Amino acid sequence: MLIASYLLAGLAIVLAWPAPVVLSRMGWTARSPFTALVLWQAIALAGGLSMIGALLVWGLEPLGGNLIAALGGLARVAAGEPGAPPIGPLHVFALSAALLLGAHLVFTLLLTTYRVSRQRARHRGLLALLGDPSPADPGTVVLQHHAPVAYCLPGFNGSLTVLSRGLLDVLDDEGLRAVIAHERAHLEQRHDLLVLAFESWHQALPWLPTSRLARRAVQELIEMMADDTALHQVSAPTLLRALVAVATGDATSPAAESGIPGEELSSRRLRRLLSPAGPLPVGARGCVLAVAILLIGAPTTLLIAPGLLG
Repeated sequence: MLIASYLLAGLAIVLAWPAPVVLSRMGWTARSPFTALVLWQAIALAGGLSMIGALLVWGLEPLGGNLIAALGGLARVAAGEPGAPPIGPLHVFALSAALLLGAHLVFTLLLTTYRVSRQRARHRGLLALLGDPSPADPGTVVLQHHAPVAYCLPGFNGSLTVLSRGLLDVLDDEGLRAVIAHERAHLEQRHDLLVLAFESWHQALPWLPTSRLARRAVQELIEMMADDTALHQVSAPTLLRALVAVATGDATSPAAESGIPGEELSSRRLRRLLSPAGPLPVGARGCVLAVAILLIGAPTTLLIAPGLLG
């Protein structure tokens, strides 16, 4: 149990600082955004499990040789059974910290979900008052605004793509098709759920490099995935012109309230559209996915069967 807690703590430290810093600087992520997203999710999930698991396993160490036995010992201590194994104040502190950290993460996720849902509901109400449904597409709303703006508003009761009159005036039909394909990719692939999860992670632990770097990287990667989807319908120059038109629009666009980041056209997105490097080889993608699986499996194994390590 002690060895397992030390290994979990070491893994938590690695995933909290050096791993996200190194991954955020790697150039291959732009060649396979989906694979990079899977790895970022694995780092976040494994990091959370490791932090909570290290405290939990260390706190339960006096109560049994593995997690199941230790939980049984904890139940006997809580019930006040005679002959129950003793547990010291430091172990009680570790168990309390594990419980509080887990509750904090869950509560922050629920609170973030509630806030985003309220923002979307208010936003949808404003669109009903200020926007005009597109006659060509019932899922599109046109705002009478001079700046070129485009974003999507996810929702379980129906999602909307929002375009401004200024955007319709500056783009031709191909450009509009590129923008709509990009925004629809966000909706169809439910990128808002990824943004919500990593925003919650950042709100819960804003001082953690993992949460800060992951949130920024995920926002850029989902934009790249939406770009790739749009490229199945339009050419790269057409998409690039459309994205530049949106990115140079109104900086006060309410897209952030929708749970989808605004169109920040980063230099990495520009480079991959101007000079595509080609997709990551299948073997390399397989290796990254294998690492992601190992990252998730390691803390899970240490939590379930720490007795294997003594």
